[in-house]
Amino acid sequence: MEQLIRVIARALVDHPEDVQIQVKEDARGLVYELTVHPGDVGKVIGKQGRIAKALRTVVSSAAVKTHKRVIVDIVSE
Repeated sequence: MEQLIRVIARALVDHPEDVQIQVKEDARGLVYELTVHPGDVGKVIGKQGRIAKALRTVVSSAAVKTHKRVIVDIVSE
C-alpha cells in the first residue's frame, strides 16, 4: 500500500525526493501520512480536492483485501 501511494505521489509532484510516508495505526484504522514539499501540496490536493479524493479512492480500493480501514492524510513540511 505504501509503495502504491509513493508511486502516485511522486508522479504528481515537482520534488519527488521529498515525498515521505509515515504509517500509523489508531482508532480510525491504518493511517498513511503523506508528506510532500510545501510547493507541491497543491498538486497533490488538486482543484477542489479532486486529486486527493482520487488518491484516497484508489488506496481504499486496493485495501479491500486487507479488511482494514485505510486513511491517507496529506501533510506539508
